[in-house]
Amino acid sequence: MPIKLVVCGIVIVCGLTGATWYYVTPKYTKVRYQPIQPVPFPHDIHVAQLGMDCRYCHSFVEVAAQSNVPNTQVCMNCHTQVAKDNPKLEPVRASWKTGDPIDWVWIHRTVDYVYYNHAAHVNRGISCFSCHGPVNHMSVVYQAKPHSMAWCLECHRHPENFLRPEDQVFNLDWNPEDVKPAEFVAKYGKPHGMTEDWSKRKTLSQSEIGQTLKERWNITPPQNCQGCHR
Repeated sequence: MPIKLVVCGIVIVCGLTGATWYYVTPKYTKVRYQPIQPVPFPHDIHVAQLGMDCRYCHSFVEVAAQSNVPNTQVCMNCHTQVAKDNPKLEPVRASWKTGDPIDWVWIHRTVDYVYYNHAAHVNRGISCFSCHGPVNHMSVVYQAKPHSMAWCLECHRHPENFLRPEDQVFNLDWNPEDVKPAEFVAKYGKPHGMTEDWSKRKTLSQSEIGQTLKERWNITPPQNCQGCHR
């Protein structure tokens, strides 16, 4: 009996250790996952330096449940003239000649049993930054957030911590301190029951901005199973 108890104890401890190591670490959530793409696309150059908008390449993000990667035509709109002989762009030129799509490696991929609508989020103040991190400063894109159920629920339970004005959704460098209180109050008002004159404030916090937008847009994210597992 003592030997059996020791063996069982070792098995249980090893099992718990292994499960914790796998399921509670970035290995499971794929945080920092950074695959090699067929064509190097430095977002920091295209977005931060050249000022390209996310929607130029990911053109469906505001109208579709699933965002899209750019097709070859989008790339060639610029690269028929810009860096047209760069050897790194040979896969793009080959795709343009043959008509075969570029075999991009998916990074942010939602599992089949989870429903996620991009348009519903970006049209109501959730920025690309909240889910994808500072992509505009990434030379090589990686997964910055865990995209786990617990992580999603953090936002669904307290959306005021993430909401921002709709015209700043695609500004990945936006900061709550950039908001001018007088202009914000004139456009969106204040939360219910707030008596302080925010228009005379120098800055507003993220929670103050978010709570205002939450009430203004009547945002009530689902927290039950049916909200995402349909």
